[in-house]
Amino acid sequence: MNNKILIVGGGIAGMETARQLKALGLNPVIVEKSSSLGGHVAQWHCLFPDMTPSRKVLEPYDEALKDVEILLETEISSINRLQKDYSVVLSNGRTLNCSAVVFATGFRLFEAERKEEYGYGIYDHVITNKDLEAWFNTRSDERVPAKPSAIGFVHCVGSRDLKAGNTQCSKVCCITAIKQAIELKEQFPNSEIYCFYMDLRLFGKKYEDFYINAQRDFGIHFIRGRVSEVCETIDGRVQVKAEDTLVGKPVKVKLDLLVLMSGIVCNKENQALAHSVQMPVDDDGFFRSKDNIISITEADRAGLFYAGTCTGPKTVPETVAEARSAALNVYNYLKGRK
Repeated sequence: MNNKILIVGGGIAGMETARQLKALGLNPVIVEKSSSLGGHVAQWHCLFPDMTPSRKVLEPYDEALKDVEILLETEISSINRLQKDYSVVLSNGRTLNCSAVVFATGFRLFEAERKEEYGYGIYDHVITNKDLEAWFNTRSDERVPAKPSAIGFVHCVGSRDLKAGNTQCSKVCCITAIKQAIELKEQFPNSEIYCFYMDLRLFGKKYEDFYINAQRDFGIHFIRGRVSEVCETIDGRVQVKAEDTLVGKPVKVKLDLLVLMSGIVCNKENQALAHSVQMPVDDDGFFRSKDNIISITEADRAGLFYAGTCTGPKTVPETVAEARSAALNVYNYLKGRK
């Protein structure tokens, strides 16, 4: 029996799937379109709620995957069903025959420039959550002032937004904003930090504690209300107008930095990959699981599996758990074919 398993995507979902498949005696092959592994986690500075540096999360994979075949800067050209296996043609011209395929293609962030009213790409001191993580890692971004006295966060940029074409909640934006607000407060203890939110969705373990600490220990202000207008003042600052719906009063704040929490949306290549193997996608463009309760990591077609955020927004712990589940499902699938 062919024990080669193709994993499409080298983020933490693909890496964990490969680690588990290797431990189960199978032969995983990772295909990653970028020049390195790690995906979004590798771009993040630290992870909530424990503020664990992302590099510490990824370090164990260096040893675990040292004997795994990894094809970087490579994409999938086509996937064809054989009698029982799959024939996969890669962008480098190579063809792989494998017993199963695990899609771990992850997600992308909503393009904040599409929400012109927030001024991303227009005003000098408006950045995204991704930009801010890059600044945490490098301390290099001229849009971040040296000594900001006031900083704001806008939640749900491109999420829960009918006009943007994404009505779903991105699930991790609220807690990410709190994490980033705390990090900025630690960097700039004299600054005032404001979070403008629709409602806070803090479902995970220790998330509510994290939120309480942000208010009690760091003095971060939370204003319930959607931002209605962002403009640049004559002195180059950013002015934000919103309504505080809890007290029923308008709010106008001048900021030195505004951070837009871009939501999670599906990767664009999902449609092409799904079409190549006749798999359905949901209305939001994410891969559609066999069901949304006990078969999240399985596709309708035999030998095809999912891991992580290719089926929808998830936290890192959820993604890792799904990767382990996908690996076990692959193992049981191949065992059943004997």
